This record gives sequence, structure tokens and C-alpha cells, in this order.
Amino acid sequence: MGPNEKTDLEVPEDTIAGSPLATRKTQTFDHIGSFATVAQYTPGRTRNRILMSIYIVLIKAKINVLLPFGPLAIMLHYLTGKHGWVFFFSLIGIIPLAERLGYATEQLASYTGPTVGGLLNATFGNATEMIISLYALNNGMIRVVQQSLLGSILSNMLLVLGCAFFTGGIVHCNKDQVFNKAAAVVNSGLLLMAVMGLMFPAVLHFTHSELHYGRSELALSRFSSCIMLVAYAGYLFFQLKSQHELYKPIGEEEVANENDSDDEEAPEITQWEAISWLAVLTVWVSILSGYLVDAIQGASESMNMPVAFISVILLPIVGNAAEHASAIMFAMKDKLDITLGVAIGSCTQISMFVIPFCVVVGWIMGRQMDLNFQLFETATLFITVLVVAFMLQEGTANYFKGLMLILCYLIVAASFFVHIDPAASD
Repeated sequence: MGPNEKTDLEVPEDTIAGSPLATRKTQTFDHIGSFATVAQYTPGRTRNRILMSIYIVLIKAKINVLLPFGPLAIMLHYLTGKHGWVFFFSLIGIIPLAERLGYATEQLASYTGPTVGGLLNATFGNATEMIISLYALNNGMIRVVQQSLLGSILSNMLLVLGCAFFTGGIVHCNKDQVFNKAAAVVNSGLLLMAVMGLMFPAVLHFTHSELHYGRSELALSRFSSCIMLVAYAGYLFFQLKSQHELYKPIGEEEVANENDSDDEEAPEITQWEAISWLAVLTVWVSILSGYLVDAIQGASESMNMPVAFISVILLPIVGNAAEHASAIMFAMKDKLDITLGVAIGSCTQISMFVIPFCVVVGWIMGRQMDLNFQLFETATLFITVLVVAFMLQEGTANYFKGLMLILCYLIVAASFFVHIDPAASD
């Protein structure tokens, strides 16, 4: 075979460039260079890509100016021992980490479907609360675990959802924003089931009707936690496999607009970079959470502030920073289904997965973590779930509904500021 015959077998370069495969590859890697450039794994290009990823995640966002507060909190812990300043600096240092966790999750979610992406957002959006809770549980601070998780639910349902409804209603003041009522009703039902799981151990305790004092309440909590975990697993199957059509946004036009916006906003980092950053940020949050939890009691004494207020109000506001920002952003874009997926979906995951998971982990650790959140906290959660369920039953949102939810949260915050925890008093 001669050289001329060999060239006849070669595929013309124009044919490859114009093929659908080449077009798809070019579109996939359009935000980080051409496919040919990415495919060449030279040391220089790899180093440049790592530097670019560090710049995008740790430097580019304005909120990253708060990152140095984390190392400062650790330095203050060892140099001064002033718990008030350590707590304050740790609190500020976790805010950008929670936001960056949300960012890395969104980048990873862009490589998956919308349903899996929403599940990822809810999971890693609650990573901060889960890490803080597990560290406090390991230290035997059961009330801090209970109150911080309760505060996360209250913050998401009242403050985050209220701010999203309010800002979305102001931007779109000439109409009522519409969301998928069926999905909201399913989440409301799960939240009411969580309230039932928390209410019975508390009622059993305060009516002194336990069969074995102290033991029946704990046994009921562990049994109910296992049931709630089974219910949450069924909810995931229902959402992802069985009835995934139920969780699609309303109207074909909205779906088309969502697809258009996805095409415009291409991910800034690759899939493996997003996974790596999630791991790094989770480790850093866990380290900083340790210093934060250790300083809670000292901060309460130095600032003359109840531990209940710190656990229920201050910690969740920091932990929910990522959800707060993304929920408001989607509400302003008139994508309330995603807003509800972030806010109410996060509440559902905390109440039906994180709280029962902590009870089971405490069982393994030998800690008596139960579902008795005390009467005041349980009543607060019950009333909050009822208020939000009534707000969601019409399937519409406006700025006045958002204002009412924000004002309700202010009442809850004021109540916990003057509340003395009976468990701590005992």
C-alpha cells in the first residue's frame, strides 16, 4: 500500500470537527477551553488548571474576605482563651465555608439531573449543621445538638422561605408567583410526621406516663428514629424514581427557560474539581466546628446570652447561609419550585434524616440522645409547621406572605432570647 492510498483512509479533519460528537465535546468543555486542550494532561496545563480552580473557589467570590476569620479563631483559642471572641470569629469564619460548600454543590449538580442536583444541594447544604451536631454529640452536648437542629428547621421554614417570598414578591410585584402545590403538600406531610415523632416522647415525659421512667422515652425515640429513616428512604425513592414527574416545575415554558439558563450558566469547574473541593471544605468546616462548639458555653457567659438562643438562632443562621442566598436568588428569577426545594427540602431532610440519624449515632456512641426536645421547643416547631403548611396550601407566593413568615421568625427569636432551658437548669 502506497502513501497515497494511506491518506485516502484518513478521515478529513473537517468531518471530525463537524460531527455531533465533536460538537458535544466542545460544548461540554467550552468553559475550560477546547477539548483538545483539556485532553493534553501536561504538567504546565494541570498546574494552571489547579491555580484557576483555587482562584475561582477561594478568591473570586467577595464573601471570601471572611475566610481569614477561621484561622484567627484557632489562634485566639490557643493564645488568649477568650471564648467570646473565639466563638464570634468561628461563627464568621464558617459563613464563607458554608457558602462555598453550596457553590461547589451547585457546580457538581450541573453535571447531574435537576432532581439529583436538588438532593445534592439539600445534603451538602446541611453538611455544616450535621458536622456541628456530630461533634457536639461526641462531647455529650445533647441539648446543643437538639436545639441547633431545631433552629435549622425554624430558620429554613420562616427566615429563609420568608426572605425568598418577600424578595421574589417585590421583584414580581405585579403578579402572584406560582409553585408546584403537590410537591409542597408532600413535604408538609413529612414535616408533620416529624413533629409527631418529636411530640410523643415529650408528651410521654411531661405527663409522667412512662412504663419505665427514663427508659421508655429513650426506647420510643430510637424506635421512632428508625421508622423516620425508613420513611425518608421511601420519600427519596418516591421523589427520584416512582413519581419524579411530580417534582418538575410548573409549565413547559418554565422548563424551557430553566434549560436556557442552564446553557447560559456553564459550570466554572470540572466535576472532579467540585468533588475535591467538597471534600476539602467539609474537612475545614469540621475542624472549625470543633472550636465553635467548645466556645459556646464560655461565649454564653461572656455575652450574657442564653445557650438556647445561641443554639437555636445564631448557629442555624450561619449554617443556612448557603440556602439563604440561593433561595432568594431563585425566587428573584421566578423559580419558586427550586426555592421550595432548597428551603422546605432542607427542613424535610433535617427533620426526617439528620435528627433520627443523630439519635442512632448517639445510640452507637452510648449517648442518650432522644427525641424529647422539651415542651417549649416542640410546641414552637408544631406551630411553625402549621403556619408554613397554611402558607403553602394555595400554591402561590407574594411579598406579604414572606413578610408574615419573617415577622413570625422574629417572634420565635425573641421567645428563645428570654427562654431558660429546663434541662440546663436541672
